[in-house]
Formats: sequence, structure tokens, C-alpha cells
Amino acid sequence: MTTYPSVSAVVPTRNRPELLRAAVRAIVGQDYPGPVEVVVVYDQCEPEPSLAGLAGPGRPVGVVTNTRTPGLAGARNSGILAATGALVAFCDDDDEWLPGKLRAQADALAGVPGADFVSCGIRISYAGRSVERVLARDSISLTDLLRDRMTELHPSTFLIRATALRDGFGLVDEEIPGSYAEDYEFLLRAARSAPLVNLPTPYVLVRWHQRSYFAKRWDTIAVALRWLLDRYPEFDSQPVGRARVTGQIAFARAASGDPRGALRWAGRTILGNPREPRAYLALAVAGRVVRADTVLRALHGRGRGI
Repeated sequence: MTTYPSVSAVVPTRNRPELLRAAVRAIVGQDYPGPVEVVVVYDQCEPEPSLAGLAGPGRPVGVVTNTRTPGLAGARNSGILAATGALVAFCDDDDEWLPGKLRAQADALAGVPGADFVSCGIRISYAGRSVERVLARDSISLTDLLRDRMTELHPSTFLIRATALRDGFGLVDEEIPGSYAEDYEFLLRAARSAPLVNLPTPYVLVRWHQRSYFAKRWDTIAVALRWLLDRYPEFDSQPVGRARVTGQIAFARAASGDPRGALRWAGRTILGNPREPRAYLALAVAGRVVRADTVLRALHGRGRGI
């Protein structure tokens, strides 16, 4: 492109000052020919006005508070509504954009007529190890997402046309319990409108750690996933995808200390797809054969999750 559109990077934050500064510096330092603004949204914590000092030439840093539903979904929407860019990008406060991310995505989006959404691969950092996760495809459909959540499609990789957020598939859903899986619901809704563009290159550093907001909120996770199944009847057309979600619910029930609930949801999962491993992991946790934390550490070490 000869002229690059303006971009607003929305960064929700909550009590992570050092990681937040690293995230903002990585955005401000992008080699992108167009204007870039950073909108930091403080959610349920006091804002730090001095963060504006991280701005660079053509890279203002704004600080606002979440004025909508408390939680990640409301914080993202507060940032979207404060943004002025033609494109809106998300970045979590514990992640970092890698060099070249923004320019490559803007080029890819411009290259697909009618496209509103582009993502990319990620580099996961966990316990001193680094694992790259990329999708070897340039287009993601709704059917693809129903079958598989695709960890590679992390919210810190999202770049979206502002018109799609305001007049198309809409803002982030604030009704989902606890804002858990708000990114997955957002992907499903966006893919209903048009296939998503994807770059098979890891342009975002994603940190997994025990301080993650949802690390142990198992009850919230189970309720939110049930809400998601109710909201998207399309899962009924994809038994493997539905079994994946019910398997996640089974594991969450087991991890929260509800063996009966875990058994019930594991049974549903096995009926839907006997090969779904989450059902058997849930049964192992419910039967106290292994701890939930042990399972998660093993998976995260391989760049995977439940």
C-alpha cells in the first residue's frame, strides 16, 4: 500500500504495570508507515496518567478507564469506543507485538476484498520455554472455528476494521459470564460475516503464567462455556467441536471439586466424540489420579491448553 490507514491499539489492563509498559513500548516501536495511537483501558484499578510519557512521534498514548461492564469485554469496548483509527487492534497487557506485525497485517487485510479481520501466529512463552503456534492457512471459516478454537487466534493478534465493530458484526459481547471466552465468541461472530484472514507467521509474544486472570476461576469457566453452547446452536452441526467444549466444561467441573458434574459432562463428551481427550483428563482429575494444575503445566509446557 502507498497510504496506510490509521490504527488504534486497545490495551485493557488490570494491575500489571511492568508488563503493560513492555506491551505499550512494543506497539509504539512498530515499523508502520501510518498513524498509530495506543488506548490503554484501566479496568477496576486506578489509571496511571504518566503512561502517556511512552508516546513517540505519531504514536500518542491515551489513558482511559472502563466505563462499561467491569471485566475484559467491557474494557475492550471502552477502548474501541475511544479509538479514532480506521483499524482497531487488540493487545493484552501481558503480551508484546513483535517487529513487523502491524505492517504485515495491514497489507494482508488490504489484499483481500471485503475482509474485515486479520490475525497471525503467536510465540508462547511459559516457564522459561518458547513455543511457536501458527496456522498454515490464510483463511478461517466459521466451520473451522466451530471444530477447533485454534489457540493461534489469540486476541492480541486481532486487527479489525473499525466500521465492522461499529456497523457490522459489533463490539465484544459483555453478557458472557465473567468475560471468559469473549475472544472465542468474538471470533465466531466475526466469521459469521466473512472468513477471517490469517498470516502463518508468529508476530505476537504471548505470555502464559499463573497470574493469568482466568488461571483458576473454574466455576466461571464452566458457566461461560455453557452460555457459549446455548448462544451458538451451530455447534450441533459439528459434534467434534461441541465435544471439545463439553470436555472443557467437564475438566472445569473436576478442577473446581465437583466430581459428579465432571462425570456428567465427561459422559456427554464421550457420547459426542469418544476420542476427545479432555473427557478422560476430567475423569482423571475428578478421581484424584492427577491434579488439574499438573495437567495444565504439562500442556502449557507444550504451548497448549485445555
